[in-house]
Amino acid sequence: MTGGELDSAALALPAGLRDRVLAASWRARPAGQVVPAIPAITATEAFSRAAHAFHELLCALSDDDWRLPALRDLDVQGLVGHLIGVEDDVQRCLAGDPRVGEADHIESTRAAAVRQAGRRPTGTRAEWHAAVTRTVALASARGNLDALVMLHGMRLPVRSLLVARAFEVWAHDNDIRAAAGLPAAVPDPAVLRLMADLAAELLPGAAVRAGLPRPARVHLVLTGPGGGTWDLLIGDEAGRLPVSIVADVIGFCRLAAGRAAPADLSMDTSGDPGLAAAIVAAVPSLALD
Repeated sequence: MTGGELDSAALALPAGLRDRVLAASWRARPAGQVVPAIPAITATEAFSRAAHAFHELLCALSDDDWRLPALRDLDVQGLVGHLIGVEDDVQRCLAGDPRVGEADHIESTRAAAVRQAGRRPTGTRAEWHAAVTRTVALASARGNLDALVMLHGMRLPVRSLLVARAFEVWAHDNDIRAAAGLPAAVPDPAVLRLMADLAAELLPGAAVRAGLPRPARVHLVLTGPGGGTWDLLIGDEAGRLPVSIVADVIGFCRLAAGRAAPADLSMDTSGDPGLAAAIVAAVPSLALD
């Protein structure tokens, strides 16, 4: 068949076929609808699931694994101690103690990390498990998870704090897995969706603080189980440029946790490429470590 015959065949398609196919597609799956549907869970449940997965990892480690270098100057045991310190501060925050509001995330937990040196790993594991159990109990007892609290320089609702805790526990779970030569863990889709929601919610502020060169109107699409779509407004209303970013939800959350570099994120963008790159470059600033 010649090129001209191919063109004639294309023109001979039934009138309105394209519109009918698109209309049928929209009816089957409207934009932004996750298929299959992700069950909604509470922020408390998200943190509880992340903590349970982390506890299972700790139970599987050998005594030698606990002495492996994990993050910064901490071995695995010291990193678990850091998380114990974070839970102590979270509990003080939920109890209304203002002193943890502006405390440094790392310095405030250093004493808890240091005191793990020389302990049996079972003792550190038991202390961490007791700490997260208290946090879940305190969170479950609260009637209003929308109340604003202040912790480690962050002012956010209690529900967002709990999702941020799930985020950090997952990040350190994978820090330990990397140290021990174990495969990386992925949160279940319901937890991952809340983590992606939080990262998307905080991204406009992070981009502004990072000095985004132009205001933007961002259509963010995160693919895979637990993903979704978000329309974000960044900067002043006047002059916002449209930008679309499509990426894998796990890769994006790894970036938000500070466990990947922007160059590692496989993504498709439309709009100003420099603006899209600047937005993605701001994502790692969401991490606390």
